[in-house]
Amino acid sequence: MEIFVNGQALQVPDGSSVAQAVKLFAPTVEPGRGAAVALGDQVVASSRWSQTAVNAGDHLELLTAVAGG
Repeated sequence: MEIFVNGQALQVPDGSSVAQAVKLFAPTVEPGRGAAVALGDQVVASSRWSQTAVNAGDHLELLTAVAGG
């Protein structure tokens, strides 16, 4: 099925979770490690990524922290 991550189309298997979608889109990002996800207009706690399902047409926004000055 097709979802959108940061505005880009991404094919994920039916029944995928937020965690699985993030892993496909950004393989180095781990829950609770400087990243946040919004599904639609709701922030998904990193502890819930693996339990939160995505559906065809969903829009995820993935934000990652960047260190530096």
